[in-house]
Amino acid sequence: MALAPNVYDAEPIPESARAEVERLLTTGDLFRYTAPEDAPVSLLEREFADMMGMKYALAVSSCSAALFLSLLGLGLKPGTRVLIPAFTFAAVPSAVVHANCQPVLVEVGENYRVDMEDFATKLTDDIGAVIISHMRGHTSDMDAIMALCDARGIPVVEDAAHSLGTKWHGRKIGTIGRVGCFSFQSYKLVNSGEGGILVTDDADLVARAVIMSGAYEHNWAKHKAPEGDNTGALAAAFARWQNQLPLYNLRLSNLSAAIIRSQLPEVARRVRDGRRNHDYVAGLLNGSPWLSVPPSLPPEERAPDSIQFNLVDFADDAEARAFADAAAARGVKVQVFGLSTDNARAFWNWQFIPGDQPDLPRTRAMLMRACDVRLPARLQTDDLDFIASALLAAAEDVKSQTRAYGT
Repeated sequence: MALAPNVYDAEPIPESARAEVERLLTTGDLFRYTAPEDAPVSLLEREFADMMGMKYALAVSSCSAALFLSLLGLGLKPGTRVLIPAFTFAAVPSAVVHANCQPVLVEVGENYRVDMEDFATKLTDDIGAVIISHMRGHTSDMDAIMALCDARGIPVVEDAAHSLGTKWHGRKIGTIGRVGCFSFQSYKLVNSGEGGILVTDDADLVARAVIMSGAYEHNWAKHKAPEGDNTGALAAAFARWQNQLPLYNLRLSNLSAAIIRSQLPEVARRVRDGRRNHDYVAGLLNGSPWLSVPPSLPPEERAPDSIQFNLVDFADDAEARAFADAAAARGVKVQVFGLSTDNARAFWNWQFIPGDQPDLPRTRAMLMRACDVRLPARLQTDDLDFIASALLAAAEDVKSQTRAYGT
């Protein structure tokens, strides 16, 4: 019997990182501000900004930190209401709460994207910012979102933790809003165990974020504007905010930056292989009457490293649990987002949000039948066939029992 593929290990760190890591370990030069210039973190910021086609980047300890600093960088006042999707990771509403703002949850449909009718209804004059989570790499209708927000002058922060390499109308996700935030946590496309980065063209926002990230005294001077940019906007912004802001010390280390930099040349290949794997498995799963993979929106070119699908005509939670158990017995772990008591992606578990929260029936119904399976870009066709076969057989097991008992 074939062994189930390991879907949890990340891709090996490229050999190109090893010499730089060894150099850093030998010198002990791990702090980003020790070198007068060209520290690994500074080089990463310049390379990542250039890769994304943006002016500025700030590397920090996590994507959560990037989101938090983005909100602070916008200068939001305490109590500001921030619109977020109800399907996201708990770190997103947590970042809003940490920034002394109030999360406002928006319904998400069965295709895992923002319900635009609910979004338009809740985008009222008291909303100070919007975070759009491209959750698990699924892009919401950014044309409609940006049109509504731009008309009201409301800044959009893109949570692109799962979306490095995804495009919308050919434009890179994370570069459409005022600021985009990415993750380098171990299950993401680029892995340094922990880490994050924000990108923006807004000099004032990035200057505030840099200082609050922990650029004490004049260490902000080691953050450079892009080559050829002689406007002085960044230097002027730093001068405005020197000694005006608290420090949260959310910096990235040189060691993490060296590991991340070595993987940036791999991004295009990982995106290509991840999309191939996703689309192959999606085609197999959509052949079942019991499983449905929502299609991408027409302007979207996804960069997936996992697959999400919905259970169709599963009568109750017991059937959904039976499906997950049957898949696990075949060696494939399935997460049904809404079925565990402490899932950090289920909005009813975000009990740290101040005030009463709406029930959000559309999002709740989706989460109770939406499934998640990892599909790393490194998997081969035999691995994909194993996973798809296990899922198809698990669904057939459950539904054949239902038919046998006539329920």
